Amino acid sequence: MSKQLIIEPSGQQLSVFDGETLLDAAMREGFNMPYGCKNGSCGACKGKVLQGEVVHGDHSPTALTAADQANGLALFCCATPVSEQVSIECREVAATKDIQIRTLPTRIEKINKVSHDVAVLTLKLPSTEKLAFLAGQYIDIHTKTGNKRSFSIANSPAQEGFLELHIRKVPGGEFSSYVWDTLQEREIFRFTGPLGSFFLREDSDKPIIFVATGTGFAPIKGMLEHAFAQNMQREMVLYWGCRSLHDLYMPELPAQWQQQYPNFSFIPVLSEPKAEDQWTGRTGLVHEAVMADFPKLDHYQVYACGAPIMVEAAVSAFVAHGLPADEFYSDAFFSSQQVK
Repeated sequence: MSKQLIIEPSGQQLSVFDGETLLDAAMREGFNMPYGCKNGSCGACKGKVLQGEVVHGDHSPTALTAADQANGLALFCCATPVSEQVSIECREVAATKDIQIRTLPTRIEKINKVSHDVAVLTLKLPSTEKLAFLAGQYIDIHTKTGNKRSFSIANSPAQEGFLELHIRKVPGGEFSSYVWDTLQEREIFRFTGPLGSFFLREDSDKPIIFVATGTGFAPIKGMLEHAFAQNMQREMVLYWGCRSLHDLYMPELPAQWQQQYPNFSFIPVLSEPKAEDQWTGRTGLVHEAVMADFPKLDHYQVYACGAPIMVEAAVSAFVAHGLPADEFYSDAFFSSQQVK
C-alpha cells in the first residue's frame, strides 16, 4: 500500500510506500529536498505541511518544537503520512540533482592527530572511481559494527582521489574511540555519499560569513578551498569559536589564507581562554562576535557549522539582525550519544 505526496510549488506527485519517510520517498523519486542528518536532529529538512496529516518518528525537540508542529511544520526526514494524500511545501535543491549518491570502499591513507582531540583522516578512493561532490557535503562511514557515522568532507572537490575527514575524540564515542585507539593506516571501510544540502552556493555574489565551532571547521575548510581554487572574489570572513587555545586545531591554515587572499579574513574567538593562553584576541560567544562586527546582515550569506546550540542561537540572532532566513545555511553536529 502507498500514499500520495504532492510537493509544491512544483506540483510533483509521487508515492510514499509503507515505512518510508517523506524524505526517503522524495530521494527515491529523484526530488532533491534540503536535508542534513536524516535522523530528526538538525532541522535542515523542516517544511510546511499544506494538506493532510503526518506522524513523526524519534526526533530532537529543538529541531521540531511543539510550536513548529502547531504551525503546521514537519521534519520530512522522520515524517510519514497518515492520510491518503499529503501536500507539502518544499523547493528542490537543484545543485544536487546531478550528484550521484554511491557506496564505495575506501582505504585509510593517513592518520594525523593534529591536536589533543582532533584526528585528520585521509581516505584514498579506488583508482577506478571518481566521486563527484559539492564543497561542504558529508559522507556516512560504515563502521565495523554495522553502524553509520556522518562526517563532513574537509577538502575541495578539486582534490581528486582523496577525502579528508576531521574526527573529534568523543568520550564513549564508538567510531572516534576506534580512530584514536585502534585504527591503522591501510584499513578498508565502506562509505555512502555525498550527502546533505550544506554546500557552497556559487550562484550568488553576496559576501559570505562563515561561522564554525570545533570541527565545524571541516566543511567550511572544504568550501573555502573550493572558493580559492575557483578564484572567487566575494568577500569572505571566517569566525571560528573554541573554548580555549588548546581546542583551536590547525589555526595556522586560515591564518595563512588571510595572508594569501585579500578577500578573506580569519577571526578566532575563544569563549573560555586559559591564563596560560595569554590570549589577546576576541572572546565570548562566536555568534555574538559576528553581530558586534556586522550590525546589519541584510546583504550577506551565512554558513554556520558546529554545535547545535551555536547554530540555533546564530540563526535567531542573525535573522533578527536583518539576514534573510533563506540566506542562512547550516549543519549542526550531533554526537552518536545525542542522536536518538
